[in-house]
Amino acid sequence: MTSLSVEILAADAAEPITSAGNAQLGIAVLAGIAVIVLLITKFKLHAFLALTIGSLALGAFAGAPLADTIKSFTAGLGSTVAGVGVLIALGAILGKLLADSGGADQIVDTILARAGGRAMPWAMVLIASVIGLPLFFEVGIVLLIPVVLLVAKRGNYSLMRIGVPALAGLSVMHGLIPPHPGPLVAIDAVGANLGVTLALGLVVAIPTVIIAGPLFSRYAARWVDIPAPENMIPTRPSEDLEKRPGFGATVATVLLPVVLMLVKALVDIVVDDPENGVQKVTDVIGSPLIALLAAVIVALFTLGRAAGFTKERLSSTVEKSLAPIAGVLLIVGAGGGFKQTLIDIGVGQMILDFSKSWAIPTLLLAWLIAVAIRLATGSATVATISAAGLVAPLAEGMSTGETALLVLAIGAGSLFFSHVNDAGFWLVKEYFGMNVGQTIKTWSVMETIISVVGIVFVLLLSLVL
Repeated sequence: MTSLSVEILAADAAEPITSAGNAQLGIAVLAGIAVIVLLITKFKLHAFLALTIGSLALGAFAGAPLADTIKSFTAGLGSTVAGVGVLIALGAILGKLLADSGGADQIVDTILARAGGRAMPWAMVLIASVIGLPLFFEVGIVLLIPVVLLVAKRGNYSLMRIGVPALAGLSVMHGLIPPHPGPLVAIDAVGANLGVTLALGLVVAIPTVIIAGPLFSRYAARWVDIPAPENMIPTRPSEDLEKRPGFGATVATVLLPVVLMLVKALVDIVVDDPENGVQKVTDVIGSPLIALLAAVIVALFTLGRAAGFTKERLSSTVEKSLAPIAGVLLIVGAGGGFKQTLIDIGVGQMILDFSKSWAIPTLLLAWLIAVAIRLATGSATVATISAAGLVAPLAEGMSTGETALLVLAIGAGSLFFSHVNDAGFWLVKEYFGMNVGQTIKTWSVMETIISVVGIVFVLLLSLVL
């Protein structure tokens, strides 16, 4: 289990900061979300301030002491920034080096030459799915953003036509396919077989990502027709740039963190011995922080030096890459603070208490529980962990295939309708330059399609298995 999973489990197991009844908690959640949406849409308040005020309102409506609410919010903000903040910064540096050196142009030129026209969304979903296999969603986002924006800009494609397939590929991998932390924890909780779950997960993931990615992107592009945000678009090399990195070196640099993290995941699965020397080494070099840091250091040479950059220009490029992401970091952090406040006032436990009396099939029950917790807390991993813990006793006596499908049902439910309490919602909104309404029409609907299509295919497989 990853450190992120352990932190989330610890937070989920914490005592609620309020003893409010379930009815009051339900009203508090709705009121807190309403405050955030109203402040952003009606009063045009910055999302960071809206999330902060909404979190305090949530605690007040739930009857929690103000000091405890502040503590929960700041703890959530801190842990979120600690978890993804450095990764976003390193990804921004890598993206800037990729763009300024001409490496991103090299990738885009090659992709456009070989997969133009109608094939482009399919190419993007394939690339995102492969890259997203071993990565956290946030890491995949920061690695893919430069390519997505440049392809949309240079190829004159709708941003949603290119972006939605990439997001779908990353999201499906995150929710359904081990070695992501959520599926791994669920596999352990219900006693499922990792290999069988991975195989069936791919069977479910392939049609799901096709429907939610290239197919849905046609409609998303009609609903939200926006250009790539200028402040996030990596510019083409300046006129005085005499050379740029080769395609092979550029791709190898971008895939370096992917390979390092995939090696770590495979070693963890095959060796499964924390005291083993090889696993100790791969646990270090395959951690997201070290993997991305290594990629940045390598990029200074394979991208920057290959393009003829001086030391001074390399330093300037790194410095300029960090300014645009300040707002993104604050908003994503505030989203994490709101999520932690929800968890600490006892909303997750409230959902679990309600679900115990539901008399429906196990796979559908697992999906519904994960959906409810996802809607309430905004965290796919928390939803997966909580739902898996609840339905684990029901897995007793199930066949190997059935327990694997139970994991996939939970994973599909954990992706349902991402909204304002999900840090991923704000990450996508800021990177793609959308407002809240546009993000709901595209990202939130796409997540819902993944969840619903996923459970449909799980239920169909259950008829066979």
